[in-house]
Amino acid sequence: MNKLINNEKHYVTLSNYLKDIYHKKVYKITLNGNFTCPNRDGKLSYNGCIYCSSKGSGDFAGNINDSIVEQFNNQISIMEKKWPDGYYIAYFQANTNTYDTVENLKKRFDLIIDKNNKLLNDKIKILSIATRPDCLSDEILKYLSELSNRITLWVELGFQTSNELTAKYINRGYSNNVLDDAVKKLHHLNINVIVHIINGLPNETYHDMINTIKYVCNLPIDGIKIHMLHILKDSTLANIYNTKPFNLLTLNEYVEIVADQLRYIPDNIVIHRITGDPDINNLIAPNWVLKKFVVIDEIDKYLRKNNYYQGDLTINLK
Repeated sequence: MNKLINNEKHYVTLSNYLKDIYHKKVYKITLNGNFTCPNRDGKLSYNGCIYCSSKGSGDFAGNINDSIVEQFNNQISIMEKKWPDGYYIAYFQANTNTYDTVENLKKRFDLIIDKNNKLLNDKIKILSIATRPDCLSDEILKYLSELSNRITLWVELGFQTSNELTAKYINRGYSNNVLDDAVKKLHHLNINVIVHIINGLPNETYHDMINTIKYVCNLPIDGIKIHMLHILKDSTLANIYNTKPFNLLTLNEYVEIVADQLRYIPDNIVIHRITGDPDINNLIAPNWVLKKFVVIDEIDKYLRKNNYYQGDLTINLK
């Protein structure tokens, strides 16, 4: 069993993983690089994934009207009051952060660490880039490989579900094999890969959600983010829900599903998230997702009560 799994936390949390490496608190500085998305600019669609807000899943990213440097400095001025001795992850969160030319990517990412290995801030330890698996051309992969030689690099890939019918319904815009290819290429380049999934997508069953975990865990990934579907006011899904409401997972259902999913995840994979974090001013439903720490606590209690641990069902992974 992974040494980071203990009596309190029956899975490998991101916080414990980072503390084990850096021996300090490491927190994310979320940035908006003013990228767009092929699912929004017309290349694939103009509507985006149906659950996505107008901010492109970057509701807590920096102010798009500020430069990257201004966004970074504004956020650390706040965060340092709570963690004055911490380290940083520079996290490009909003929209698709590799959907541009390599020249334009360099204008953003080289602000964090330039070709001479000079950091924007000496306390930055990791650069994390959220993107889509269909936006990783060979040229971009080559640049990311070069970037990973300068700083610890994470690439986060939105996947959400392995059910191809659901993927079409949510307007994901690519098939499962695109994720397979992207993960394998990034892994070959020794770049840390994190995959995002969503529980509670319309019409999905318990088995669909378990199958999604099994699917991604059969790929050479390093981390997983598990989110609960939440309906945001300015999304296509909001229009669907307001016209014909559909069932959303209850807190108890979500807790049990996540606990079961964790049991299939090998204990060398870091659990970056086990719940979402919506903007209260933009949320329609479910309201329980706003109680982030309650959700986490309920999952912890359920795991302890049943003596379940991350990875204890990996023998059944396939």
